[in-house]
Amino acid sequence: MELTGKKVNFLGDSITVGVGVKDPANRFPDRLAVRYGLVARNYGIRGTRIARQRIPSENPLKDLDFCGRAEDMDDDADLVLVFGGTNDFGHGDAPLGKMSDRTPDTFYGALHTLYTALLTKFPSAVIVVLTPLHRLQEDDPAKNTFREGFVPLGRFVTAIREVAEYYSLPVLDLYASSGIQPNVPAIRERYVPDGLHPNDMGHAVLADRIGAFLSSLI
Repeated sequence: MELTGKKVNFLGDSITVGVGVKDPANRFPDRLAVRYGLVARNYGIRGTRIARQRIPSENPLKDLDFCGRAEDMDDDADLVLVFGGTNDFGHGDAPLGKMSDRTPDTFYGALHTLYTALLTKFPSAVIVVLTPLHRLQEDDPAKNTFREGFVPLGRFVTAIREVAEYYSLPVLDLYASSGIQPNVPAIRERYVPDGLHPNDMGHAVLADRIGAFLSSLI
């Protein structure tokens, strides 16, 4: 896919915003803009989730879920990247749900709602889905008490893959192939010191992976 001059909407959370990066110019959307000559429009909001929260958060910004924000993006995008899900795992209280759900009150339902909204608003754009990265303690039930019953991060990743496939949306599986696994101390120190947010070097890796994937699309 030729990226030069393309208008790209980046819908995301704190990683897209660049939390953990010292220089905003090193965020992956900004790196991609410089590298490929594309127009990067950053619609990231830190702390946000894909699914609707049941109990309002102390910070109302966190409850601006992806489904509600999809309609607010500029509608002339050539390409839309959706990068979320880690906060649904980390502090969301919506249940995982099931594939047949179609409301934003479960994670599965929110994915259906979001992808349908994006395909409706951007019928001629390429919509690309990115899975969450690995994070520290993603398999520890004691670290997630926001919903009834522990659901590991990998289950959210599986849901993202499954629903994206239903809508025939290309998926860059960063969970499987980013090379960033913070449970390895050397990797955490180099790329993601807090165990969740990539630093400048981590964003360089993201830009490399995302750029290569986008360039491979027809």
